[in-house]
Amino acid sequence: MDLKNQRRMASELLGCGYNRVWIDPNRMEDVVSAITRNNVRVLINAGAIRAMPKKGISSGRRKHQKGQKAKGRQRGPGSRKGAKYARTPRKKEWMKRIRALRARLKELRGNGTIDTRTYRKYYLQAKGGMFKNRAHLDTQLRIHGIIKEEE
Repeated sequence: MDLKNQRRMASELLGCGYNRVWIDPNRMEDVVSAITRNNVRVLINAGAIRAMPKKGISSGRRKHQKGQKAKGRQRGPGSRKGAKYARTPRKKEWMKRIRALRARLKELRGNGTIDTRTYRKYYLQAKGGMFKNRAHLDTQLRIHGIIKEEE
């Protein structure tokens, strides 16, 4: 029994794919005799032909992957795309660093640990990229005897 034509017409009428068309095995004779679109339409209304439900795509793997990434996994060199500074641009890193340094200098000036001239000197050095981070700035200030060891 070749039901290619009936299946094709049914898929067009149901608005679904060819493979989603279900034909009732008990009503095969009726389906074989249906040679016009109208005959197929009658069979659809009778329930001999219908569209199977869509098969969804399981999101289980995606959810697992998301959970792993939330824990900080799967971030190694094999998962990275783009150049070295594509993930965090140089400018963003610089902004993060310079803001921390300037905040530290303001804090020291505010509580009277350093005077305005020292503040300006180290501010400009920070602007010039002399310090890697706050700890480095503090180390330099300790070496030059500007802040004491306990601070």
